Amino acid sequence: MELDYFDDVFSMVKSNFVEDFSHFQTLVSPSYLIETPYRELLVAVARGDGKVYSVLRKAKLSESAGEELVNELVSLNILKVEYSRESALKVHPKHKLPKDQRAYRIQDKLRFVQPFMRFWFGFVTYYRKELALGAGTKFLENFEKHYERLRSLVYEQLCNDLLLEHYKGKEEIVSSGSYWNIYSEFDILAVTKSKKLVLGECKYKDRTVCKNELTKLKQKAAESGIKVDVYALFSKSGFSKELLSMKSETLLLFDLNDLKVLL
Repeated sequence: MELDYFDDVFSMVKSNFVEDFSHFQTLVSPSYLIETPYRELLVAVARGDGKVYSVLRKAKLSESAGEELVNELVSLNILKVEYSRESALKVHPKHKLPKDQRAYRIQDKLRFVQPFMRFWFGFVTYYRKELALGAGTKFLENFEKHYERLRSLVYEQLCNDLLLEHYKGKEEIVSSGSYWNIYSEFDILAVTKSKKLVLGECKYKDRTVCKNELTKLKQKAAESGIKVDVYALFSKSGFSKELLSMKSETLLLFDLNDLKVLL
């Protein structure tokens, strides 16, 4: 496939995907993934936050049946598990939790191994019959409306890779990726070999990131009880002058140009 990178993504999807839909449909393998109950589970992963038991509820599956399906999809290399790094709320057996925390469960997240599969079950499944007939208008309207949902996760993953590259040769990062707990979710939380904690926020917006984004991230960290050593902000459209003046060893700032090191 030849892509014109000077064209916008929606035009590329129309000319390379919609107009050649029958070819792409064969890439969904095994073919039974588009049938019940696999379809419902994979759609729930693609359209939600990926938390295991949230996915099973949305797919209307019992935990036993759902966990069996998840194990099968992991073995087929369709899904992978991103394990929670949240500490248990109970620090000892006699520790009594507040009433509003007693039903809380620590959950791992399910991720697609291939971005194409996430695209398919997040955007294509509901329109595949129309697409097979060459009618792509409704699919394209929905894709353009919700494209941010697809793009943001990919950007976060690239930013995580960039952070690993930044620390290479300086201080080894032993754990990284998104982080979630009972209080909030964070795009990136990394831990270095010397136990330094790096907390990151990724913004793929058409505006510069200002100091208030750093302030909000610090507030979220405090509410979640996270003691941060280094903050890292990633921005598609750069940073305000005020924020750039604050750049230091404890405040890392990365823009799109910095991603070139990953090529």
